[in-house]
Amino acid sequence: MGHIDVSRARPPLRLWPGLVAAALLCLLRFVLPVILPDAFIVGILGAVVCALAILVWWVFFSRAAWTERVGAIVLIIIAFFLTKPLLDRSIATGMMGMMYPFYALPPVMAPLFVAWAVLTRGLSDGVRRATMVATIFLACAACLLIRTDGIIGSGSQLTWRWTKTAEERLLAKGEEPAAVPVNAPVTPKADAAPVVVEKPSAPPDMGHADSKLEPTGNTVSAPAASPLPRAREAEWPGFRGPSRDSSVGGVRINTDWSTSAPVQLWRRQIGPGWSSFAVTGDVFYTQEQRGEYEVVGAYRVSTGEPLWRHRDQVRFWESNGGPGPRGTPTISNDRIYTFGATGILNALDADSGARLWSRNVASDAEKAVPMWGFASSPLLIDGKVVVAASGRLVAYDARTGKRQWLGPSRPGSYSSPHLFTADGVQQILLLSAAGATSVSPADGALLWEQAWDGSGTTITQPALTGDGDILINAIGGTGGMGVRRLGVTHGPSGWNVTERWTSTGLKPYFNDFVVHNGHAFGFDGNILSCIDLADGHRKWKGGRYGNGQLILLADEDLLLVLSEEGDVALVKATPDQFTEVARFKALEGKTWNHPVLVRDTLLVRNGEEMAAFRLMLEGR
Repeated sequence: MGHIDVSRARPPLRLWPGLVAAALLCLLRFVLPVILPDAFIVGILGAVVCALAILVWWVFFSRAAWTERVGAIVLIIIAFFLTKPLLDRSIATGMMGMMYPFYALPPVMAPLFVAWAVLTRGLSDGVRRATMVATIFLACAACLLIRTDGIIGSGSQLTWRWTKTAEERLLAKGEEPAAVPVNAPVTPKADAAPVVVEKPSAPPDMGHADSKLEPTGNTVSAPAASPLPRAREAEWPGFRGPSRDSSVGGVRINTDWSTSAPVQLWRRQIGPGWSSFAVTGDVFYTQEQRGEYEVVGAYRVSTGEPLWRHRDQVRFWESNGGPGPRGTPTISNDRIYTFGATGILNALDADSGARLWSRNVASDAEKAVPMWGFASSPLLIDGKVVVAASGRLVAYDARTGKRQWLGPSRPGSYSSPHLFTADGVQQILLLSAAGATSVSPADGALLWEQAWDGSGTTITQPALTGDGDILINAIGGTGGMGVRRLGVTHGPSGWNVTERWTSTGLKPYFNDFVVHNGHAFGFDGNILSCIDLADGHRKWKGGRYGNGQLILLADEDLLLVLSEEGDVALVKATPDQFTEVARFKALEGKTWNHPVLVRDTLLVRNGEEMAAFRLMLEGR
């Protein structure tokens, strides 16, 4: 009897299930997010499901030799673990470590593997197996060529690994203001995994009111300077304005931008960070990262000229948001209070940037640096500066820096403390994964709290309805869960909290919302939405602005929206329908920072650049 060629006797590969799954994967992962930017999560999860379907097809329905079926799986596992240590750290740590196995590898490996099966179906076993090994290792190696500069509403900002970041291009310019105060590094408490602290060293004793802040080894005193052109009272003292509600009164702008377009006053590069601005007179303050230094900078509103920079030798970085501080400075009289991403709370001289006192809030609050960094902006009340340390409020004497009190510890919060008055009693609110917590400004004692079951880490601010109630929100694993209206009263038995309604018509994620004329306006995911405060019912939904931010121009029934892509748009703040009035391009790149409008000047920034525009006022 003649020799039987087993390979030729084997049935041909069944390819159509793999082809269908690969085609569906490409549609979900690459086409769907272009058509529907809000559906990028669906695309990511869909790609993973399709990749698993391809795996099932190959193992059980492909008709390939079992040595090839099992060998492919073994090779994928080996290639995965061999390449993982060589990835750019942004890919290795992105999405809490899940970017490589769920985001980067499936859409590369799965379609290439199916393509290999199709193209080599008629070749000899030896050639097919050799090319299978090459395909698997090349698919994993392709992920070594990329990095991510963070997450945006439509997915990850993938780029070539060797391209310079915006921060590296800025540092290469070497531009500095005339006076650059440099202070000794402050070593934060033990970091969470994504945090990178560069060149830490022991700080001077800054934890007590009587600590002497004498220059240390790398401290340079700021030269004497005349007072900066600050206003007697800051027009925009800090995060989201005087009342932390992103509302501007007493300003009416010309909305016909076809004839009275905004005029750019200046534009300049800036280090990464998600800080907004604090403005007084012709000076504004913001926070940024420049290499190994976390920086607080003072600039002229009229020209963008840098006036001084305070630097702390510490660096925060994580893959989704990138490097830099998250909080916004707060102005109070002749001082600036800033809270950095690793927990450094500074009191600085507003004219020179000289450090008056500093505290390590992470140590004081007994909290580790959270995954996305400390993001609270300081609140000034009754001679105290209050910050939120990942769910725990901490108060310090604003003059001396001495710790005054610690609030109750709650989990998961990137929100800032918020003032609220109920039945004549002033209190400080904080949103967290536990819900809403209220404490006394005098001693931090718990007044009341309201749980929101199933909620996760909270990012946004509460809002006040104007008639004594509060609007809070919560987020889950895939985004916002909704908005809830609470009524708070004080009776003989203590504080009473009543849930009036919960609405899914407005589901903020990390975009704040505003209240105007009995309605709330904000982002439902990536789309603007309006709900009625009487019952929480949605009035309209429209306009795609990504993960943007907004300001209310209350006198004009207008929303000034800064989109995630850097567009500035005017939208009517009325409940009848969504109406966009005007739009122009202000910035390039991912923009999560809150805009600021002071008088006729609009200040905008992101992690790469900042700019000022003059808006024509109505009647001029």
